[in-house]
Amino acid sequence: MGVYDAYLALRHRFHDAAPPAHVAVVITERDLLEQGAYETLSDALRWAVEYGAERVTVMVSVLDEAVVPTLERELREVDAPLEVAVRAPDDTERADAPIRISIGLGGKREFAAAVRSIAEDVADGDLDPEAVDEAEISDRLVFPAEPDLVIKTGAERLSDFAIWQSVYSELYFTDVNWRDFRKRDYLRAVLDFQNRQRRFGR
Repeated sequence: MGVYDAYLALRHRFHDAAPPAHVAVVITERDLLEQGAYETLSDALRWAVEYGAERVTVMVSVLDEAVVPTLERELREVDAPLEVAVRAPDDTERADAPIRISIGLGGKREFAAAVRSIAEDVADGDLDPEAVDEAEISDRLVFPAEPDLVIKTGAERLSDFAIWQSVYSELYFTDVNWRDFRKRDYLRAVLDFQNRQRRFGR
């Protein structure tokens, strides 16, 4: 670890505020085409766990769904410090592992599927419409957990991910591209989070 990285790590360690327990990272399929991209992902997962995260969600935006099978195969093999669950766009099984990876499952599609599932249960008489609340919707999402911190590299937009889950998340945008993302960039995001006063919509 370099001197500057060590300095940031010490600032994090002795900070009064808690680090984010759930970190989400938004990257693109193009990012994963760069040399060393999967090594960067493996490193980022380790950094997240090392600096206090109990859950990590990786959201990969996809323009060409033909690449999904390849990405899915590669991401299932990524070196990670905790159990990993990978979900493709058409997967409906809930992801509950400590590390969850979403490939091309946009927030609108995920939310629409949850609403459709609720509508079907109401139509079948298995669910009282009056019982439908925020928790019911969250329980039907593939990625139900709400991130404390969402990190987006390369551009200031979330690319239609986690539109329900990230309502109260702290957003951190960096112009550092994924291929250049280093531990210091991760620590800067965590320290930025620790320096904020979360309001949860209030």
